[in-house]
Parts: sequence; structure tokens; C-alpha cells
Amino acid sequence: MAKILIIEDDLTFSQLLEGFLKKHGHEPVIVHDVKNAFKLLSQDEFQLLLIDYRLPDGNGFDILAHVREKGLHSPIVIMTSFNDVRTAVKSIQLGAMDYITKPVNPDELLMIINSALDKKDIPDTKDTVEHSDFIKGKSATADKLYAHIDLVAPTDMSVIIQGESGTGKEYAARTVHTQSKRNGKPFIAIDCGALSKDLAASELFGHVKGAFTGAVSDKKGQFEAADGGTLFLDEVGNLSYEVQVKLLRALQERIIQPLGSNKRIPVDVRIITATNDDLLNSIQQGEFREDLYHRLNEFKILLPALRERDKDLELFIEHFIKLSNKELDRNVKHLAPAVKSLLLNYDWPGNLRELKNVIKRMVLLTPGDTAEMESLPDEMILAIKQSPKPGGSDLKAINESNEKTLIIETLIKVKYNKSKAAKLLNIDRKTLYSKMERYEIE
Repeated sequence: MAKILIIEDDLTFSQLLEGFLKKHGHEPVIVHDVKNAFKLLSQDEFQLLLIDYRLPDGNGFDILAHVREKGLHSPIVIMTSFNDVRTAVKSIQLGAMDYITKPVNPDELLMIINSALDKKDIPDTKDTVEHSDFIKGKSATADKLYAHIDLVAPTDMSVIIQGESGTGKEYAARTVHTQSKRNGKPFIAIDCGALSKDLAASELFGHVKGAFTGAVSDKKGQFEAADGGTLFLDEVGNLSYEVQVKLLRALQERIIQPLGSNKRIPVDVRIITATNDDLLNSIQQGEFREDLYHRLNEFKILLPALRERDKDLELFIEHFIKLSNKELDRNVKHLAPAVKSLLLNYDWPGNLRELKNVIKRMVLLTPGDTAEMESLPDEMILAIKQSPKPGGSDLKAINESNEKTLIIETLIKVKYNKSKAAKLLNIDRKTLYSKMERYEIE
């Protein structure tokens, strides 16, 4: 049983969630705004936070920032309408473990909650696709990526891995370590974005008892734990300026000093860092030290976004279907033509992580061997079918664009029941079919 904090301002929906979670053996606690959420988080511990993105006095980002600042490790799941899906993807970049769109599917919610609770004891790594369930691509882009990894792995050069969230940065770092002469020693990954300013120095360099309030015993830092191996610092740009100074000194002198101690400990660690931002911009804004950047950037690996790897996409889809079939005891063997077309044409803002989650949801919601459109998230269907809004003053074009969007949103709302859609739109079925054909709506 897990204690779960629900932060949701819709009273009816929060009560439904409460009953659903109790039915499955959990202990839900409900608040309806950011202020009371902060109060509860300071008073109690929760195994999971289930957060509505839009709240009366803030949003889900406020909760994410508070959790990071306080150094809490409770996994977070964001709930959002499908119109806010890009915001939900951004929330994962900021530290949320997953998101789910409304209206919430109970089976999908239970799967996400169980997955989040299974990973609650791994605070320093994200829910990524970057371990044993990863597969190499076969495109020219993938060949170039692995050629660079093969080139730098045997050396001791510091490496920066740059790419959007979800592109597989930790997998690339692990591959570099595995192919290096340090592969028999530890590989330790730290998510710098999840570390508060106060805890980052302690996490990296350790501390002695009494070094600060809450330091009730000595703690070995991750630099010391990774001695002889590789230390992977994900989202290194989130480290405070003060910690950057300590990190630069540790890299230059190969010596660390735990907080509150006069003891200097020699370490032999290879550093691999990752970022989804261009650190040069952070340098220009005075947020990242230029000397540290050059010390970390002895070799740079650029990871392409999934939308730039179209030749690999079908391979990844097949791979994640096989993994999901095994995990969920399903038997999905085929994709309906419309499903395959949508998966291949969607732009995947959350990259491989989003693809893995969508395929897992699709498999969960497919009772037979063929996945149909209703097993895909509504936001994907809307995003792929919506045309760019026409510009200028062409009233006819603007009206047609708005009409197409309204028809698509109504079809999604009624799960493609055309009779219900026609009734809601106040037109007959024949007219609806005619407009669907005109606007190429499947």
C-alpha cells in the first residue's frame, strides 16, 4: 500500500480518484491547490504525487520546483488535458516521472502508478529507455552516433552528451563506459536536475556528521563511490554556481573534500555529462562557468531527436511492442493502417521515452492482436490531424480550419461514434461524412 498525494481542484474527479486508489489498496490524500500541497509535503512523506497541471493558485511546475528545492524523491505523475500535452512533456524534462491525459483511462492510470512506485527507490535515475530495453538504430544517423562512441570510449576524455529529453543520453553514457577500460568499475548516474542546491555538494562530495543541519552521520559522496569508474552527471547545467566551483576543483586536482571535513580524498573518475540545453547560452547568461565547460567538453556527442531518425522509427516501434507484450502479457502483432501511419508521422516531442510510453499504453488497451486508433492517446490523433492555422485575412480558409478542428475534437470526444458526433455538431450523418471526406479525416 502506498500513500499517494492527489493535487486536483476538480472535486468530483478527485473523489473518483480517491475511491479508485482505495479500491486498489492505496492510501490517497487529497488537496485542491498548491498552497495546501506545500503544507502537506512539509508535514508528511508520500510515495507518489498525482498532480493536475492546472491548479487555482499555480500549476504542476510549481510542485516540481518545490519538490526539487526540498530534495524530495517522491515520483510525480502529471495529469493534463490533451491540449496541454506539450506542457506535460516539458514536465518530464523538469523531473516528473510520467504524465497521463484526461479523460483518464483506469487501466492506464493503474499501469503508470505501479510503474512509478516500482521505481521510487531509484531517486538518481530517470525513468528512461536507456538500459537493457534499448535497441540500436540502423540509419546513417545511428551509424555516425555509434562511430563517435567507439572512437571516444577507449580514452579517458571527458564527454558532453547533448540532446533533447528522452533521446537516450544515459544509454549513450553507459555505452561509453561499457566500451572503456573502466568497464569493470562502477558506473554511477546522478540526475543533477533532481538535486536541490543544498544537497548537490553533499551528494557529489559527501559530508561528515554535523556538517549541516540534518547531517546525522558521515556520508560517502558519489565521486568516492565511483572511484576507478565513470560518473555520469545528467542535466549538469542545473548545478548551482557554488557547486560548479567545487566540481571544477575536483576535476583539476583529482581530489575531493567532504563537507565539514579537512580530509582530502584522491579520486580517479571519468566524467560524462549530459544536457538538453546548449551550455554556451548558459555561459553567456552567466549561469555556467566557461572554464568548467571547457574541462567537461573534451569530446561532444550529439544525440538526434526521434523525428530526425525516421528510418529507425519503425524498428523502435516493433521493439517496444515486443517488450510491452512480454511485460503486460498481451499479444499485439499488427497495427491498423491508420495507427501505423499516425505513429510514423507524429513528431514525438518526448522522443524515445514518449514513444515507449505510448506503445506500452497502446498494447495495454489492445485486447486482440491488432492495435486500433482508440488505443492511442487523443492528443496524438489531434496533433497529427490538425493543419496549421491559415494566416492573413482569408475568412473562408480560417473558417474551414476551425470547422475541421471542431469535427476532429468532437470525434475524439465520442470515440469516433459518427452518429453521436453528428448529433453534437447539429448536422446529419451524410453531411458529416461529406465534411470528413473533404477534410481527409479518417
